Amino acid sequence: MPFTYPADSPSSTPTRSLLPLSPPSPPFLSPSSSKKKLHRESWNASDSPYSVNGSPMSALDEKFSLAPDPRQWGSDLSPDLVEPDDDIHNPDHCLDGIKDTHDLSFSRRGVANLGLGYPVISYFRKAASLHSGYNLGGANATGQIPSMGNFGLIDEETPVDARYRVSSRDGSRMLLVFSDEFNTDGRSFYPGDDPYWEAADLHYWIDGLNGLFQATNNLEWYDPSAVTTENGALVITFSQMRTHDLQYQGGLISTWNKFCFTGGYIEVSAQLPGVNNVVGMWPAVWTMGNLGRAGYGATLEGMWPYTYDACDVGTAPNQTLNGEPYAATIDGDPSYHNALSVLPGQRLSRCTCPDDTSHPGPKHSDGTFVGRAAPEIDVFEAQVTGDPLRGQVSQSAQFAPFNRAWIWQNTSDNMIIPNTEISRLNTFIGSATQQATSVVTDTSQRCYEGNDACFSVYGFEYITWVSESVVSWTLNSPGVGPDPSVAISARPIPQEPMYLIINLGMSKNFGYIDFEHLTFPNHLRVDYIRVYQPQHSINIGCDPSNFPTQDYINANLEAYTNPNLTSWRVDYGRPFPKNSFIEGC
Repeated sequence: MPFTYPADSPSSTPTRSLLPLSPPSPPFLSPSSSKKKLHRESWNASDSPYSVNGSPMSALDEKFSLAPDPRQWGSDLSPDLVEPDDDIHNPDHCLDGIKDTHDLSFSRRGVANLGLGYPVISYFRKAASLHSGYNLGGANATGQIPSMGNFGLIDEETPVDARYRVSSRDGSRMLLVFSDEFNTDGRSFYPGDDPYWEAADLHYWIDGLNGLFQATNNLEWYDPSAVTTENGALVITFSQMRTHDLQYQGGLISTWNKFCFTGGYIEVSAQLPGVNNVVGMWPAVWTMGNLGRAGYGATLEGMWPYTYDACDVGTAPNQTLNGEPYAATIDGDPSYHNALSVLPGQRLSRCTCPDDTSHPGPKHSDGTFVGRAAPEIDVFEAQVTGDPLRGQVSQSAQFAPFNRAWIWQNTSDNMIIPNTEISRLNTFIGSATQQATSVVTDTSQRCYEGNDACFSVYGFEYITWVSESVVSWTLNSPGVGPDPSVAISARPIPQEPMYLIINLGMSKNFGYIDFEHLTFPNHLRVDYIRVYQPQHSINIGCDPSNFPTQDYINANLEAYTNPNLTSWRVDYGRPFPKNSFIEGC
């Protein structure tokens, strides 16, 4: 989101800005800031749940009927054990004429078995200690094995009639591949307590060196104690309380490096916080590529919000080289002397020199690397705006590099809005840190906790959004095609493995806050979250072979586990790979 969002224009709804900014090339100047960077007071590398030294087993056996280690109830986890039904869930076995590959494209029968949890653990635990094997069976990267209870990729309490759905794009049949109904009350999301979700313990930082490392400037500390389950729903509580030198506490949970999906449809049933005519809360359900971890700024520098696989000026800092193209130096962000972009350049681009050993790969047939990044697609970010004030949701995808003046090809062929009475193009289209393809839709005025406390259904299918259980708008890929005026190529619809994020926060970056009328505590509630994919192209997992992430995360573990590192090059101290377009190889 921009750093100078006009409070008198609440209908212009920016989305989050997540990453360190590149110093603009002269004559552009960065805004200065004197605010203090906040640190997690208790941070220690050994606190990380992903420490290579391991950590204690979860105590979930107090809540569920099974001990945390299946060996205690008679299961042999030896990878060499041969069982009579191995042919069902051996990922190398070919069943029904469908080749099961390690990117988790399962046979129909294999998918049906995923809800059982443990039959697939032995295969994934053959991997290195930090392999993201949480995707199946619930064994996390340190070897912890949480009590399964009702845990599994598909929640056993998901209604039978919700196990399949019809695609809103082409009418094809889609299969449920992940669900959480949140029906067990009192769940904990502290690190290690849940096989798929983890609550953040951090602040979305304010600034860093010379004011360059900006994020969302949230007013709250995200604390795991703010997230639990109650009355059959996930509950994130936002409270007015002094904590970590801040005045508010909120919550954020994600499935980073535990559950990811590529393509398909995500659906969430949510009740929004507060009431429908008081401005200020920022509830959101969104997704991000697994190579970026939300709240860990070092992992996001040069990664968010890129989605790019070309070697040209779109990979360069500020989206220019030697002051060209001129169109990228005008009609931009007034906070940065009208520069189009202050992004630091794409860290893992197609321009990476072929002999580089840090790029996670893979490579194209011509020997160039696939451009990698951490793109973002939002299910919704909710807001209260308009005259009279009313509840709305902003449904967006963020892109980099940017079109000239952030004007994407939003023609009637590329931006399809079925009901223009309630949905319209978001007047916020970009800033020096992001380009947003976004539509704002009036949502149910009843489904706020202070109104009728009902739940509304939201979702997106690559890349059609749903609000109130009906299609709200569709973005077709030519909308983010090439833009010769700024010499950039097409931005592909994200193909990275994406993880889930749910949070409730508050920030002046998102718009005006009516402190006088807001009431605390307030709550974001989620009845369920479900992910579907076309039944013949299942693609789940955080480390697919065509977009691997795990080795890169392992090689840069400190950046992915220390939230105080807000930049890759300064705080973490690692360079970007050499870019052949900028400096040659």
